[in-house]
Amino acid sequence: MTNPLTPGVYIEEISTIPPSIAAVETAIPAFIGYTEKAEENKNTTALLYKPTRITSMLEFEEIFGGPKDESITVTVEDQLDSDSKIFSREINASISSTLSYFLYYNVKMFFDNGGGPCYIVSVGDYNTAITDGNSSTGLKGGIATLEKFDEPTLLVFPDAISLNDQTLYGGVVKSALALCNKLQDRFTIADVKVADNSKYNKAEIDNFRGELGLDYLKYGACYFPFINTTLNCGYSDSKVTITHKENGVEVAPINYASLKTINPSAYRAIEAKIKKLYVTIPPSGAIAGVYARVDKDRGVWKAPANVGLKSVIGPTVKLTNKEQDDLNVDATSGKSINAIRTFVGKGTLIWGARTFAGNDNEWRYVPVRRFYIYVEESVKKATEFVVFEPNDANTWLRVKTMIENFLTLQWRDGALAGAKPDDAFFVKIGLGQTMTALDILEGRMNIEIGMAAVRPAEFIILKFSHKLQES
Repeated sequence: MTNPLTPGVYIEEISTIPPSIAAVETAIPAFIGYTEKAEENKNTTALLYKPTRITSMLEFEEIFGGPKDESITVTVEDQLDSDSKIFSREINASISSTLSYFLYYNVKMFFDNGGGPCYIVSVGDYNTAITDGNSSTGLKGGIATLEKFDEPTLLVFPDAISLNDQTLYGGVVKSALALCNKLQDRFTIADVKVADNSKYNKAEIDNFRGELGLDYLKYGACYFPFINTTLNCGYSDSKVTITHKENGVEVAPINYASLKTINPSAYRAIEAKIKKLYVTIPPSGAIAGVYARVDKDRGVWKAPANVGLKSVIGPTVKLTNKEQDDLNVDATSGKSINAIRTFVGKGTLIWGARTFAGNDNEWRYVPVRRFYIYVEESVKKATEFVVFEPNDANTWLRVKTMIENFLTLQWRDGALAGAKPDDAFFVKIGLGQTMTALDILEGRMNIEIGMAAVRPAEFIILKFSHKLQES
């Protein structure tokens, strides 16, 4: 306060509370893909390639619409008696089209599995061909738009699985990993692309690994296989084709839309069968939901594994231990793939927590990589107030104390290993310690932070032996 010149009473507030670090959000995914519409104020193209934040499935449907209407084939077989009266009826329904637009279902699975706020990047509608694109179009263009948005921490692009081949899909994954490496504040969740998602094919999985390249593998993870969900297939009455048979002989087809008024009971019976058509989708959206749920319940440092998936009937492939051996640890490429498995009495569980960098001791595990992202981003944002402050011992002490207080809280929560804080982390800052006189002259303040992050107990080994009788 300046020296007062006028007689009177003056108030001066003295700040005694040190600055603190506010923890950033850790599980806000950005979903990139194709939607029914991208409508803002009834302008159907207003939100194309514009990341839009939503907080519920209702909000998604209002802005981006519903799932793509699939073609449904229904067979109605009637058995008639001698008086041409129906004494039995069998109805069968199936999805006759190939699902290729998965974004809607994956966002639904995200919310079902515990997700909260997320971003949607629509890159086209259902009349648009799925393409990898470039830095401004297609799926790669959608990924590129997220560079200017700070809040998303996960990248998910389930529609990319419908690209024609593994090379195109691998290119999209590499674009996402490159963005994560550039910004260092987000993580990629990918799916495994193979020709047949109903079986395990090691050769195809090895080919998939080969398309991922070698760069920035610590910033992503992928999951196998697809999952059979309890989500209903999207359809409309006009896309339902009914084949009608009487005593095994095909007769005139039934118009499903008109059946609603002509024969309501038959319409309801067919509708009930159609409602039992559930979709099989890539798992990335559900995995993102589990990340959010685990982060909320335990913390970002807890591995998102040995956790059940909701709204899931089961994986499309029942993997054996030997098959998962090859997925989890690959000596040739080092690119780990996390398995989704079903266990008797437990349900469907995520049974892996490795990044693509499966042979890297530093960044092998998903929770370690994501915890470092969380701490780095939290500390980065909190220390911005120091920019242009005097680069002296007073500022250094304030910064060091602030970071140590934050890391002490992480240690107490169980994110850092050590019997005491000094064993769990260190913070170094100062002249002769992290800076030279030249650094100070050039305006640099160097801070070194070391952390002993906890790592998941991936392999539990029980050792038994005989003990001789002693009494």
